[in-house]
Amino acid sequence: NTSGVGVIPEGVEIAPRRVRPGDVVLISGAIAVHGIAILSVREGLEFETTLESDTAPLNGLVEALLRAAGPQVHVLRDPTRGGVASAFNEIAASAGVGIVLEETRIPVWDEVKGACEILGLDPLYVANEGKCLAIVAEEAAEAALEAMRSHPLGREAAIIGQVVEEYPGTVILRSQVGGKRVVDMLSGEQLPRIC
Repeated sequence: NTSGVGVIPEGVEIAPRRVRPGDVVLISGAIAVHGIAILSVREGLEFETTLESDTAPLNGLVEALLRAAGPQVHVLRDPTRGGVASAFNEIAASAGVGIVLEETRIPVWDEVKGACEILGLDPLYVANEGKCLAIVAEEAAEAALEAMRSHPLGREAAIIGQVVEEYPGTVILRSQVGGKRVVDMLSGEQLPRIC
Protein backbone atom coordinates (compact mmCIF):
# COMPACT_ATOMS: atom_id res chain seq x y z
CA ASN A 1 0.00 0.00 0.00
CA THR A 2 1.02 3.57 -0.58
CA SER A 3 -0.28 6.49 1.43
CA GLY A 4 0.21 10.18 0.91
CA VAL A 5 -0.09 12.34 3.98
CA GLY A 6 0.49 16.06 3.91
CA VAL A 7 -0.63 19.42 2.62
CA ILE A 8 0.58 21.27 -0.45
CA PRO A 9 1.27 24.90 0.50
CA GLU A 10 -1.13 27.50 -0.85
CA GLY A 11 -0.07 28.88 -4.24
CA VAL A 12 2.02 25.83 -5.11
CA GLU A 13 0.94 23.68 -8.05
CA ILE A 14 3.08 20.71 -8.94
CA ALA A 15 2.12 19.47 -12.42
CA PRO A 16 3.88 18.72 -15.72
CA ARG A 17 1.61 21.19 -17.54
CA ARG A 18 3.45 23.99 -15.68
CA VAL A 19 6.81 23.16 -17.27
CA ARG A 20 8.06 25.89 -19.60
CA PRO A 21 11.09 26.32 -21.88
CA GLY A 22 13.88 27.89 -19.84
CA ASP A 23 13.00 25.93 -16.69
CA VAL A 24 15.94 24.24 -14.98
CA VAL A 25 16.22 20.53 -14.16
CA LEU A 26 17.64 19.40 -10.81
CA ILE A 27 18.28 16.10 -9.08
CA SER A 28 18.79 15.62 -5.35
CA GLY A 29 21.80 13.31 -5.62
CA ALA A 30 23.61 10.42 -7.27
CA ILE A 31 21.50 8.13 -9.45
CA ALA A 32 21.12 4.33 -9.78
CA VAL A 33 22.37 3.49 -6.29
CA HIS A 34 19.20 1.65 -5.20
CA GLY A 35 18.83 -0.45 -8.33
CA ILE A 36 22.44 -1.58 -8.37
CA ALA A 37 22.41 -2.30 -4.60
CA ILE A 38 19.29 -4.48 -4.92
CA LEU A 39 20.54 -6.21 -8.05
CA SER A 40 23.86 -7.06 -6.43
CA VAL A 41 22.11 -8.70 -3.46
CA ARG A 42 19.55 -10.56 -5.58
CA GLU A 43 22.08 -11.87 -8.04
CA GLY A 44 24.88 -12.48 -5.55
CA LEU A 45 27.18 -10.03 -7.29
CA GLU A 46 30.13 -8.72 -5.34
CA PHE A 47 31.86 -5.44 -5.98
CA GLU A 48 34.91 -3.92 -4.33
CA THR A 49 32.64 -1.84 -2.11
CA THR A 50 29.25 -2.62 -0.64
CA LEU A 51 26.45 -0.51 -2.05
CA GLU A 52 23.43 0.13 0.14
CA SER A 53 20.03 1.21 -1.09
CA ASP A 54 19.40 4.95 -0.99
CA THR A 55 15.80 4.48 0.16
CA ALA A 56 14.82 7.52 2.23
CA PRO A 57 11.80 9.67 3.10
CA LEU A 58 12.03 12.81 0.97
CA ASN A 59 9.35 14.91 2.67
CA GLY A 60 11.90 17.05 4.56
CA LEU A 61 13.94 17.67 1.41
CA VAL A 62 10.83 18.63 -0.55
CA GLU A 63 9.68 20.89 2.28
CA ALA A 64 13.04 22.73 2.19
CA LEU A 65 12.79 23.04 -1.59
CA LEU A 66 9.25 24.44 -1.43
CA ARG A 67 10.23 26.90 1.30
CA ALA A 68 13.02 28.20 -0.95
CA ALA A 69 11.27 28.24 -4.32
CA GLY A 70 7.54 27.78 -3.59
CA PRO A 71 5.36 28.40 -6.65
CA GLN A 72 8.45 28.40 -8.89
CA VAL A 73 8.73 24.63 -8.38
CA HIS A 74 6.82 23.30 -11.37
CA VAL A 75 7.37 19.53 -11.18
CA LEU A 76 8.60 17.01 -8.62
CA ARG A 77 9.10 13.35 -9.45
CA ASP A 78 10.71 10.30 -7.92
CA PRO A 79 12.68 8.37 -10.53
CA THR A 80 11.84 4.84 -9.41
CA ARG A 81 11.02 2.18 -12.02
CA GLY A 82 12.55 3.14 -15.34
CA GLY A 83 14.92 5.55 -13.61
CA VAL A 84 15.68 9.14 -14.48
CA ALA A 85 15.20 8.52 -18.22
CA SER A 86 11.63 7.29 -17.91
CA ALA A 87 10.62 10.00 -15.44
CA PHE A 88 11.88 12.78 -17.71
CA ASN A 89 10.29 11.19 -20.78
CA GLU A 90 6.92 11.14 -19.01
CA ILE A 91 7.29 14.82 -18.10
CA ALA A 92 8.47 15.87 -21.59
CA ALA A 93 5.61 14.00 -23.27
CA SER A 94 3.01 15.37 -20.87
CA ALA A 95 4.24 18.97 -21.13
CA GLY A 96 5.05 18.89 -24.86
CA VAL A 97 8.56 20.25 -24.30
CA GLY A 98 12.09 19.02 -24.80
CA ILE A 99 14.43 18.27 -21.93
CA VAL A 100 18.19 18.47 -22.50
CA LEU A 101 20.33 16.73 -19.88
CA GLU A 102 24.05 17.33 -19.45
CA GLU A 103 25.85 14.00 -18.95
CA THR A 104 28.77 15.59 -17.12
CA ARG A 105 26.46 17.12 -14.53
CA ILE A 106 24.51 13.97 -13.62
CA PRO A 107 25.94 12.59 -10.37
CA VAL A 108 26.80 8.87 -10.62
CA TRP A 109 29.10 7.23 -8.08
CA ASP A 110 32.16 5.52 -9.52
CA GLU A 111 31.08 2.17 -7.97
CA VAL A 112 27.71 2.45 -9.69
CA LYS A 113 29.30 3.42 -13.03
CA GLY A 114 31.61 0.44 -12.79
CA ALA A 115 28.80 -1.97 -11.93
CA CYS A 116 26.68 -0.63 -14.78
CA GLU A 117 29.56 -1.05 -17.22
CA ILE A 118 30.13 -4.65 -16.09
CA LEU A 119 26.40 -5.46 -16.32
CA GLY A 120 25.76 -3.54 -19.54
CA LEU A 121 23.27 -1.20 -17.91
CA ASP A 122 22.67 2.50 -18.46
CA PRO A 123 22.46 4.29 -15.07
CA LEU A 124 19.79 6.60 -16.51
CA TYR A 125 17.37 3.64 -16.55
CA VAL A 126 18.24 2.12 -13.17
CA ALA A 127 15.73 2.54 -10.33
CA ASN A 128 16.17 5.07 -7.53
CA GLU A 129 14.32 5.17 -4.21
CA GLY A 130 15.80 8.09 -2.33
CA LYS A 131 16.12 10.69 -5.06
CA CYS A 132 13.95 13.55 -6.21
CA LEU A 133 13.79 15.25 -9.60
CA ALA A 134 12.66 18.87 -9.70
CA ILE A 135 11.94 21.26 -12.54
CA VAL A 136 11.89 24.88 -11.43
CA ALA A 137 11.69 28.31 -13.00
CA GLU A 138 15.11 29.54 -14.11
CA GLU A 139 15.13 32.45 -11.67
CA ALA A 140 14.63 30.06 -8.74
CA ALA A 141 17.25 27.48 -9.78
CA GLU A 142 20.10 28.61 -7.53
CA ALA A 143 17.83 29.01 -4.48
CA ALA A 144 16.36 25.56 -5.16
CA LEU A 145 19.81 24.00 -5.51
CA GLU A 146 21.03 25.65 -2.30
CA ALA A 147 17.93 24.44 -0.42
CA MET A 148 18.43 20.87 -1.63
CA ARG A 149 22.14 20.88 -0.77
CA SER A 150 21.41 22.23 2.72
CA HIS A 151 19.38 19.08 3.51
CA PRO A 152 21.24 15.87 4.47
CA LEU A 153 19.52 13.93 1.64
CA GLY A 154 20.44 16.55 -0.96
CA ARG A 155 24.14 17.15 -0.38
CA GLU A 156 24.95 15.87 -3.88
CA ALA A 157 22.13 17.81 -5.56
CA ALA A 158 22.94 19.20 -8.99
CA ILE A 159 21.51 21.20 -11.86
CA ILE A 160 21.57 18.63 -14.66
CA GLY A 161 19.70 20.20 -17.56
CA GLN A 162 17.15 22.57 -18.98
CA VAL A 163 13.72 22.55 -20.58
CA VAL A 164 13.76 23.67 -24.23
CA GLU A 165 11.29 24.40 -27.03
CA GLU A 166 13.19 22.15 -29.44
CA TYR A 167 12.61 18.39 -29.39
CA PRO A 168 9.02 18.50 -28.03
CA GLY A 169 8.16 15.37 -26.07
CA THR A 170 11.77 14.18 -26.20
CA VAL A 171 14.69 13.89 -23.79
CA ILE A 172 18.15 14.59 -25.19
CA LEU A 173 21.45 13.80 -23.48
CA ARG A 174 24.43 16.00 -24.33
CA SER A 175 27.45 13.72 -23.89
CA GLN A 176 30.83 14.44 -22.37
CA VAL A 177 32.26 15.06 -25.84
CA GLY A 178 29.43 17.36 -26.91
CA GLY A 179 27.41 14.91 -29.01
CA LYS A 180 23.70 14.46 -28.50
CA ARG A 181 21.56 11.35 -28.26
CA VAL A 182 17.88 10.69 -27.67
CA VAL A 183 17.09 9.13 -24.30
CA ASP A 184 13.99 7.01 -24.96
CA MET A 185 11.49 5.57 -22.52
CA LEU A 186 12.59 2.26 -21.08
CA SER A 187 11.23 -0.54 -23.21
CA GLY A 188 10.51 -3.66 -21.17
CA GLU A 189 12.36 -4.21 -17.91
CA GLN A 190 16.05 -3.38 -17.62
CA LEU A 191 16.16 -5.09 -14.24
CA PRO A 192 13.81 -7.52 -12.51
CA ARG A 193 11.10 -5.52 -10.77
CA ILE A 194 12.55 -4.18 -7.53
CA CYS A 195 10.05 -1.63 -6.34
